[in-house]
Amino acid sequence: MAASNLSCIASGVLIPSPPTISSSSSSRLSSFAIFPNHSRSSRFVIRAAADEAAPPTPAAPATAAATEEPKPKPPPIGPKRGAKVKILRKESYWYKDVGSVVTVDQDPNTRYPVVVRFNKVNYANVSTNNYALDEIKEVA
Repeated sequence: MAASNLSCIASGVLIPSPPTISSSSSSRLSSFAIFPNHSRSSRFVIRAAADEAAPPTPAAPATAAATEEPKPKPPPIGPKRGAKVKILRKESYWYKDVGSVVTVDQDPNTRYPVVVRFNKVNYANVSTNNYALDEIKEVA
């Protein structure tokens, strides 16, 4: 019997294992196969069949969910969308020019969170640019 199993493994045949009964009285089928490769290593595959009747997961108590209050959102950073801003970055094409805010990234780790759109384009035919919060000044 053991010799026949070894010959099956060496030839790369899929060998199903008998079904086992777990403590939750659900059956689980698994199988494995070894595929010989003509190089130094071979591929070993194990497959397990999904449980047909998975045990139910314990639901969280309703009282714990009701007592937890959602955290309040932090206040938004930067100017609001559509606000007019003046550019303070000296190397910018639009230095001392006024543009409108398109969007502000609320992630505190973003280096240039404010996207500003301008009426005129630069030398590369681009009309938007990103700026840091300290490189813009909101105008009325």
